Order: sequence, then C-alpha cells, then structure tokens
Amino acid sequence: MENNELKHNTESMKTANQPGIYKLIIFGVVVCMVGTYARFAYDSWQVSLASWIVLFIGAIIAIKGVFKILDA
Repeated sequence: MENNELKHNTESMKTANQPGIYKLIIFGVVVCMVGTYARFAYDSWQVSLASWIVLFIGAIIAIKGVFKILDA
C-alpha cells in the first residue's frame, strides 16, 4: 500500500495535476474554436487569414500545456 502511494506522489505527478496547466489547455481550445468559427463568419480572404492565424495560435497554446504535462 505504501509503495503505491509513493508512485502517485512523484514530482511529475504533482506537476501534471496543477490546475493552471489544464486552464491553459482549455484556453487554447477555446481560442481554436474562435478561429474555427471565424472562418465561417464572412467570406473574405482577410478574415480567413486572420482566423487561420488565431487557430494556429490556439493550437500552440494548447500544445504548450500538453508539453508541460509531459514535462518535455
């Protein structure tokens, strides 16, 4: 029983359970959703380009949170 408790109290497990990391991932997903919905808002290349940029920024934010969990 004691050995099992030690496995769950490692430093990487504590880092992975920080709420800030999951808030970062959720924020990134929300930004991606805004970028996706903006693609269908208006038919012009300027809005399409801006929506792609927003989409990629959101993806980078979400991936950054995942890498924090993986401690890479």
